[in-house]
Amino acid sequence: MRFILVLLLGISLNGYGQWKDYIISVKGDTLNRVDLKGRKQGPWVLHFDALRGEPGYDEQGYFVDDKKDGLWVRFSLIGDKIAEENYRRGVQDGKSRYYTRTGGLEREESWRAVDPKKTMDTVDVYDVNDPTRLVDQVIVKVEGQNNRHGTWTYYDPMWGTIVKTERYFLNKLQTGDEMGEGEDGEIRPLNVSSGKSKSDTASKKTVTKPKEVLEYEKKNSGKKKVRTRDGQTGF
Repeated sequence: MRFILVLLLGISLNGYGQWKDYIISVKGDTLNRVDLKGRKQGPWVLHFDALRGEPGYDEQGYFVDDKKDGLWVRFSLIGDKIAEENYRRGVQDGKSRYYTRTGGLEREESWRAVDPKKTMDTVDVYDVNDPTRLVDQVIVKVEGQNNRHGTWTYYDPMWGTIVKTERYFLNKLQTGDEMGEGEDGEIRPLNVSSGKSKSDTASKKTVTKPKEVLEYEKKNSGKKKVRTRDGQTGF
């Protein structure tokens, strides 16, 4: 029995020995871990007091190698949820939602994180009139750590109705212009709804008449018009 107790104690010490610092929650969870290299790891709870007129708040989420990763939820100091933010490599990525103190959805943002190790990146391009329709992929130069990218929606928090919608392409507000490089060398959004499709153009091609019909019409040009067969049907 004493041997088993010593063994379990050794496992427990080895488990906590990999952390330089940590706290134990009321539920027995290991939180706010700092590894031996001084990096935040795993689940964390952060507290911020009110400062210079800004209200204080608490937030909880995960750290990976000292950087926020995944979903982080923010609460007011009285426990109301006021924000949900998604992170990748320590910066916002994907959807973020912000709420009023009474729980009404105020706005929804869309972000795109970039890998700082890359100088170029491939970005999906969607139809400005149908955000679910992928129409192209472009290679762009990596600038900064993240960009406004996608749909930003602003709501009336009381009624839940949409007040305004904006679409961004790598921090550039979309206006419906064609995608391509302008005089300033910047990439502009793609609008595929303004042009005609290839199938529309192909359907309007004229049918070439047979060689014999063309020779006959040439020989009889200027003569009394007679009905000829040109391969077409109908009246």
